[in-house]
Amino acid sequence: MAEAKGVLVGIKVVVLDHEQARKLFSKGFYGKPVGIRKPKSADFNAPLELSLIEAIYLVEKGVLEVESINGNKMSLEELLEYAEKSIPRFKPLYMVYKDLRDKGYIVRSGLKFGADYAVYEFGPGIDHAPYLVHVLPLDEVIDPIEIVRAGRLSHSVRKSFIIAAVNPRHNRIKYVMFKWFKP
Repeated sequence: MAEAKGVLVGIKVVVLDHEQARKLFSKGFYGKPVGIRKPKSADFNAPLELSLIEAIYLVEKGVLEVESINGNKMSLEELLEYAEKSIPRFKPLYMVYKDLRDKGYIVRSGLKFGADYAVYEFGPGIDHAPYLVHVLPLDEVIDPIEIVRAGRLSHSVRKSFIIAAVNPRHNRIKYVMFKWFKP
């Protein structure tokens, strides 16, 4: 039996039960409490909004059940199919999210930094995310100027810039970290 139940709304899953929401958040900083910009702890009384990627990970782990807006329980396969149709680059994004979470990192959206993910060692409010991760297919050509831009931005916010090169066919990820140096 799953610890929490959520409802699929667009590309988000909302956990309405406040106690279940607190448990998920405290379990690994999953989701964001609705209406609370920067929660300092799991001591809140609000629903929890999960990204579809987070929700799928939690469903895979047996921690979350997801229902459609009509109240029908959705299987993992249905959620994966829905995500592939709804989220561009879902497969590589999910592969990297799952890999980092399985390694014990806290993975949050990196949108405000121009990256796919901001990755924490301990969690928001405990430490600052030391890494920004951008997910790319292994065979994608990237303009060197984009690497310099991303590197300069990450350096200006004191984070290491990492490219996660994904090969979905072979289920492999290679991480390449960039660091500034002065010659």
